[in-house]
Amino acid sequence: MNIETLSQFYDIMDSTIKIRRDLVNAYYQGKLFAEQSVSQLKEVLFTLERISSDQKECILKVSEEMNMTIDLSYEIDELKKDILFLEMDKNHFLNHLYADDSNMKKEVQDGVEFLKGIKFDNFISDRDGTINNYCGRYRSSIQSVYNSIYISNFSNLMKNAVILTSAPLDDIGLIDISVDRPGVFIYAGSKGREYLDKDGIKKSFPIKQEKQNKLNEFNMLLKDFLKSSDNHIFTLIGSGLQFKFGQTTIARQDINGSISSQKSKAFLDSIQEMIKEIDPEDHFFRIEDTGKDIEVILTIEGSDSESSKDFDKGDGVTFLNQELDLKLGSSSNLICGDTFSDLPMVVSSMEYNNQTCAVFVTKDISLKEKVKQACPNSVFVSKPDVLVCLLKELSG
Repeated sequence: MNIETLSQFYDIMDSTIKIRRDLVNAYYQGKLFAEQSVSQLKEVLFTLERISSDQKECILKVSEEMNMTIDLSYEIDELKKDILFLEMDKNHFLNHLYADDSNMKKEVQDGVEFLKGIKFDNFISDRDGTINNYCGRYRSSIQSVYNSIYISNFSNLMKNAVILTSAPLDDIGLIDISVDRPGVFIYAGSKGREYLDKDGIKKSFPIKQEKQNKLNEFNMLLKDFLKSSDNHIFTLIGSGLQFKFGQTTIARQDINGSISSQKSKAFLDSIQEMIKEIDPEDHFFRIEDTGKDIEVILTIEGSDSESSKDFDKGDGVTFLNQELDLKLGSSSNLICGDTFSDLPMVVSSMEYNNQTCAVFVTKDISLKEKVKQACPNSVFVSKPDVLVCLLKELSG
């Protein structure tokens, strides 16, 4: 297949989802990996490598007037690792991962030493940057076969395994890009405001109709605003446009800096003005700007019932504990994250049980200090594959 447009790129990446799901299922059924499925992954890899440079970058057409440079590192690297995993002896594959990073094996061993002997009941983890390598585009950050198997084998030892992300649950969300077997994980999207339980039943945090109406109003204005040729580009970069439960995310920049700083700032100003028009007293919305994404979040009632606050992942943990009877207060809990936005998960779990353990994927000294302050039983690793291999080793 010749890839010339961003749309064609997404199509070929989407084709790997079913292939990878079939391969994961074959593993757990004790079947040999289908040669045809492995060959199909090789074909996709060949196609991506053919259109990319040595830096794994390529230029794709977005419209008749515009091209975009995108980094294919995630897609290419994960395909390569999957093919090796499918064709190699499993111990050899692990050694291959260690060979790429001289410190990785020691990090894994140190993590195992820290956590060994603890029988966890609840495993609650962020996805991107934590148990999944980071990708510049959410839609193509499709989970790898090796990743699913390593994490699932660990999660099978838990009473409850929850993947809690700020991304939407479906409609190009967490469920769509995961290749795990059904029933292994509880998938929680929108910071835990919506979830899919192990039985495949979808439920959500209650939102007052007045607030939902305000979010609907904003979403309609935003969709109209993004129809213009000048603004449509923001739906195609980075996180793109994501309508979450109780929250809307729109990218204003990507990791490649595809948008000029002036245009990105002007776009942020327009969104802020839009919110101010709908919510002049800041009662319904909070805006979080990461520099790459604009998060427009519906508030919830604060602790004094007179104030309001944005819904964070700690609120998500509390909601899931109540909904799913996780018994966080009487269970052994492991929380994993990689950013300050994951810290509330640790704080929430510690409020239930001060014996909570945490593993964070970060080199940020200030984040490490905050995590340690919140949870003394914490350990830190440098990248997601270290955590994934650590979980693999803990599962035996």
